[in-house]
Amino acid sequence: MLLRPAAIALVALSLAGCTDRIVTGDTVSDDYQARHPIVLRERPVTLNLFPGRKLDAASRRRIVEFAGDLTAEGAGAVEILFPVGAPNERATRSALPAIKAALQEGGSKAAISIGSYPVADPQATAPVRLSYRALTARVAHQCGEWPRDLASGSTLETWKNSPYWNLGCSYQNMIATQLDDPRDLEAPRATSPSDIQMRTRAIAKVRQGADPATQWTDKSIGIGTVGGSK
Repeated sequence: MLLRPAAIALVALSLAGCTDRIVTGDTVSDDYQARHPIVLRERPVTLNLFPGRKLDAASRRRIVEFAGDLTAEGAGAVEILFPVGAPNERATRSALPAIKAALQEGGSKAAISIGSYPVADPQATAPVRLSYRALTARVAHQCGEWPRDLASGSTLETWKNSPYWNLGCSYQNMIATQLDDPRDLEAPRATSPSDIQMRTRAIAKVRQGADPATQWTDKSIGIGTVGGSK
């Protein structure tokens, strides 16, 4: 049976309209980096000290190490807070020049802000608090959440061969925790200057037709003694 042109046009129009009725649902991305992104946030780094009227050697070493971390993490300022209302309030304030000197000894050139904080218990010995804010890398949300049931029988969602929502979150969290400098996620570090002496030596070897590689020899230890065997 032959269809009239008007009927053919009507059928084609109805089929074309079906494409506009496709409904898309909430799908899980196959890229775990998109589901669990690593973000950079600021965190406080604090050092509590209990100095007497003079800064002791152990406290000075802690401040020197604290200043090194402060410089390495690129903090712009350090805050020193003294307790107000504590029995050791006057003693802690007398240690301020020594604290500043220890920060300079550790290589810190950051600005220093002096402040105070109230003590709830007037009988308790309160510390001097040194703090700065540094960048930290963390996953944008908490891992271990399961918004979808992996064994649900009420829907066809689990019939799909697709990654579950929590997949990859622990990987991302491990990478973020082990970062030496969170700023490395945004840009690579600046390269250090090349070794001019090594470069000149290698070029001279090539010009002489010799192998430019570096050879390391140790005649005092035989290869058979490695690992304790004789």
